[in-house]
Amino acid sequence: MFRKNGKKDPELFQNVSEGLRKLYRTKLFPLEDTYRFHDFHSPALEDADFDNKPMVLLVGQYSTGKTTFIRHLMEQDFPGMRIGPEPTTDSFIAVMHGEQDGVIPGNALVVDPKKPFRKLNAFGNAFLNRFMCAQMPNAVLESISIIDTPGILSGEKQRISRGYDFAAVLEWFAERVDRIILLFDAHKLDISDEFSEVIRALKNHEDKMRVVLNKADQISTQQLMRVYGALMWSLGKIINTPEVVRVYIGSFWAQPLLVPDNRKLFEAEEQDLFLDIQSLPRNAALRKLNDLIKRARLAKVQAYIISSLKKEMPAMFGKDAKKKELITNLSEIYHRIEKEHQISPGDFPNIAKMQELLNGQDFTKFPVLRPKLLEAVEDMLANDIAKLMILVRQEEADMPSQKVKGGAFEGVMNGPFGHGYGEGASEGIDEMEWVVGRDKPTYDEIFYTLSPINGKVSGAAAKKEMVKSKLPNTVLGKIWKLADVDKDGFLDDEEFALANHLIKVKLEGHELPGKLPEHLVPPSKRGLVDDEEEVAA
Repeated sequence: MFRKNGKKDPELFQNVSEGLRKLYRTKLFPLEDTYRFHDFHSPALEDADFDNKPMVLLVGQYSTGKTTFIRHLMEQDFPGMRIGPEPTTDSFIAVMHGEQDGVIPGNALVVDPKKPFRKLNAFGNAFLNRFMCAQMPNAVLESISIIDTPGILSGEKQRISRGYDFAAVLEWFAERVDRIILLFDAHKLDISDEFSEVIRALKNHEDKMRVVLNKADQISTQQLMRVYGALMWSLGKIINTPEVVRVYIGSFWAQPLLVPDNRKLFEAEEQDLFLDIQSLPRNAALRKLNDLIKRARLAKVQAYIISSLKKEMPAMFGKDAKKKELITNLSEIYHRIEKEHQISPGDFPNIAKMQELLNGQDFTKFPVLRPKLLEAVEDMLANDIAKLMILVRQEEADMPSQKVKGGAFEGVMNGPFGHGYGEGASEGIDEMEWVVGRDKPTYDEIFYTLSPINGKVSGAAAKKEMVKSKLPNTVLGKIWKLADVDKDGFLDDEEFALANHLIKVKLEGHELPGKLPEHLVPPSKRGLVDDEEEVAA
């Protein structure tokens, strides 16, 4: 089907994965292949890259609790797991779901077309001997896969003993994972040069990055405040962006807290992190779409850079001298492309890295600009992606409950140990007596000073008392709606006591419920609420 302007209509796809795969193969890959994108930036994408489960990458210095964190999430040991204060994990371990426990070594892993690791073959035997997949039946792994990494060392140890480009491997994984978790040890906060280098290598993936300040139960509250401040300052200098990275503070293992002073804080932080991880399956399609758009923008820039360098090269003599000159003046070429094609400076690759890679290339073999290839990618970004975006929303709507289950995620969902259970509006949830009744005598004294008529006070009279809390009108309005259970525009003594209880809940820093919980309904109104719900049903 063609539109009036002669261009094809956006293609129709059955699902997001199939759509992304087809767009990549037919429109983006030809541009990447022509302008050597895979030599400069990232290997070509495989089918498994579009179909695989969301992946979580754990990165940190040794003994920050990366492997223990994985064990805490799954509540189960995994094959090949080693834990200790010294650098124990010396391999990249992809922890994935399988019917039986087992380990697949790196060389076998990179030839499996069903696994998204085939392109890691380029990093050679030194890396593949330090790469494995641990498979096991586990409920958590049915929804996500987790990548455990070697502890980052300091000084020359890092460069000499690896035998492969550690930062480049991490960057490869960062492009393909859904979440990157950087772990720091609150007890010995030290960011080595190598860790700084790794964080900078992940700079283009800040949207995926989360920071965990682990082992925070080993220090006092005052020390924790200082460590948190030092961490934020250090990260600000390394990442060099005005936006602050989200930091989760806690002790992510199943052992008693050494200093339990901050228990509530740790519980709230763990809940937030778990919710973030649980949302990954639902947002996976959107993440893959976002990554493809980022890749397409970089591929366009690559095409302009390569074709510009080709255009500048002399036909006969002085090729080497011209090549050196072009590499030295690469920033000017960037600036010219930026102005000529209205491209954002943020879309250009790192200039120092690009100069290093260009040194080993023969500029005379670079292709000239081919507008048709660029037009195909432009059409993909302008039209096909919009169609896929609608499909992403449809898939999300069809799977609203798709989230990570099992392991530690089950422990904090329901029951008395769920986050916030028995606090705020949930206080008294499992008590026989009405929890508001405890303070009702105090509230009754205030109620009768407001001169109730027929046992009720008007909204105007109640407002005079409620505004003394200094809460905003929007909050007080919500409290009024919750407390006026029979919706008659007045408050009786029980409803007035309930309004004051909800004010207390809010003043103590808790959130108000969207709907009045059953245990807070005044005893005399419980039949009324049940009747209203039956009518609504």
